Amino acid sequence: MYENRVTGYLYIAPFLLGLATFTLFPFLASFLLSFSDYQLQDPVARAHFIGMENYVQMAGDGTFHNSLGVTFLYVFVTVPLKLAFALFIAFVLNFKLRGISFFRTAYYVPSILGGSVAIAVLWRYVFAGDGLINQVMAAFGGEPLNWLGEPGYALFTVVLLRLWQFGSAMVVFLAGLQNIPTDLYEAATIDGAGKGRIFFTITLPLLTPVIFFNFIMQIVQAFQEFNGPYIITGGGPLKSTYLLPLMIYEEAFKYFNVGYASALSWVLFIIIAVFTLVAFASARYWVFYGNERGDKE
Repeated sequence: MYENRVTGYLYIAPFLLGLATFTLFPFLASFLLSFSDYQLQDPVARAHFIGMENYVQMAGDGTFHNSLGVTFLYVFVTVPLKLAFALFIAFVLNFKLRGISFFRTAYYVPSILGGSVAIAVLWRYVFAGDGLINQVMAAFGGEPLNWLGEPGYALFTVVLLRLWQFGSAMVVFLAGLQNIPTDLYEAATIDGAGKGRIFFTITLPLLTPVIFFNFIMQIVQAFQEFNGPYIITGGGPLKSTYLLPLMIYEEAFKYFNVGYASALSWVLFIIIAVFTLVAFASARYWVFYGNERGDKE
């Protein structure tokens, strides 16, 4: 028994080592550094304990307030739109049609490519002044727009890139739709229920666990968005796309203020944790497992 236990630990040792080195240690180190004035550009500098000064500095930091507002706007716009669009596409792809597997694969591909640096660079050129979008608009007699130079348009391009990556949520929705018993639809049809009533009284309630899972995942990912705003707009113009992860990056690796960047990271972590806890607390009122709500599972 003891030998089997040792063998098991040896098998998972690489994972435990990687978890401790690349996750737990940075997690704890960032917490300690958030109470320090550590400067990255000085190789012999020591982190000096300054208490809550970094967090107090945030209270009067206009750049932080702007970044926080832009981040919330980005999350509140992208998450509902992405979930709604992913659910709609999954609902369409759930029909049994010839060649439907090809379309399911095709719609999933953007989710694989969308978060990459290459796609973000391509996105920037597509929305440039002489990019594809403006060329198409000009071909139809429209006026070219300064997509990356106007605050409202710039944020729209970043949001659109996020919406384009709907494939992962769509696949989860599709799996949930396929697990709904067909006899419920048959019984509702026999009773004379229309398609709209069937969707809102059968499909949607039974899909709430999947909606809940996708909601949590999309909230966490949206708050951590970095590639899009960094590569496409660089946080501009006028910091209209200056999301909090981008500010954390610049504070650490542009201004070398690791202590302040660590404090910002922990604020972002707390925000994500609060949203997650609120979502779990609310699940008992709207998430249904079979015939029971989440609190009676």
